[in-house]
Amino acid sequence: MHIGVIGATGTIGSRVVTEALGRGHRVTAFSRDAARITEERENITWRSVDVLDADSVAAVLPGLDVLISGFQPGNGARDIADTVTRSIADPTLYATAARALLTALAGHPRIRLIVIGGTGSLEVEPGLVFADAEERLHEALDALGLPREYAAAVRGHRDALNVLRTSNRLWTYFSPAEAIAPGERTGRFRIGGDQPVRDADGRSRISVEDAAVALVDEAELPRFVQRRFTIGY
Repeated sequence: MHIGVIGATGTIGSRVVTEALGRGHRVTAFSRDAARITEERENITWRSVDVLDADSVAAVLPGLDVLISGFQPGNGARDIADTVTRSIADPTLYATAARALLTALAGHPRIRLIVIGGTGSLEVEPGLVFADAEERLHEALDALGLPREYAAAVRGHRDALNVLRTSNRLWTYFSPAEAIAPGERTGRFRIGGDQPVRDADGRSRISVEDAAVALVDEAELPRFVQRRFTIGY
């Protein structure tokens, strides 16, 4: 299988690349400036792409089976503060990227798209999503050490999912657990739909490595076409 990964230098995207290569897949890894990447692993090619430009995305699609987008504004894993600042400054970027991806895929209807999104569109109770539960959202941001203004970016991720929901393309949206951080690859987790998956202590958590496992699992065997899914321990 030939898997494309947008945001391949990011926290999740880099693990997706490693997971896909480990399973014997061919990977085209995308970043804003691929010329600066030094890569020695087999079966991987680096290319530059602007995810906000549908023509730029369309130009790199031929030959792919699945495109996984881990788009984040700014410098991502290299500068989290920059990503947070840019996300607050223009939270519409996530929906803009979703529209560009869908437009690019219009000419390649057999390519599946998996978008790595946020937790804000998960339901905290029936009919109420996290992005709209302001008090609980602020409490969560405080716990994560993020400014409360980042709530705008949380809602931006929710809006991107709503853009996808209007499309008949072969899209899938992945909402990670509420707490996601680098850790252990266990390959053992539970899968959910529109509500967070919580452990026995009521926590919604997952390692970045296991998120990558779930994403490549979905690439190999699609279960959530035109749907969202989430995971947790």
